[in-house]
Amino acid sequence: MIELILGGARSGKSRLAEKLTAESGLAVTYIATSQALDGEMRARIREHQARRPAHWGLVEEPVELARVLREQAAEGHCLLVDCLTLWLSNLLMLDDPARLRAERDALLEALSVLPGRIILVSNETGLGVVPLGELTRRYVDEAGWLHQTLAQRCQRVTFTVAGLPMVLKGERL
Repeated sequence: MIELILGGARSGKSRLAEKLTAESGLAVTYIATSQALDGEMRARIREHQARRPAHWGLVEEPVELARVLREQAAEGHCLLVDCLTLWLSNLLMLDDPARLRAERDALLEALSVLPGRIILVSNETGLGVVPLGELTRRYVDEAGWLHQTLAQRCQRVTFTVAGLPMVLKGERL
């Protein structure tokens, strides 16, 4: 099963994903896409680390997500990816459109064949103010297109607001 959990900043999407992952009863690998580039991000990472059970595996990969998913996915295993929009930001910062397309396409291809349970977390960015710069507009566009494509392929899609999950597609929580 592949599911996508969307929400804004501090919407409760990561907590929901962690809860569903813990309740799965499966072996878990948390795949972190963030990079501790500044003090604020280091603090966010520490907060996420403190919430995770010590027995969960951890893979930190900011760019080659499809490769890591292929390496880690297995029957009886749950992979939690947090988060796709940070992964997308990392790719955009490489300023290599061909690499972005290749990594995105590799992710979509991998998701179609992976065994086990996959929970993807991502920020819904299309509900706010229209961004002013070219890069931020491109980021919002890329995230929106990625989310639309993933939503078609996922068995469950949940939108989280104020800590409350709203299932948009699939089995209710």
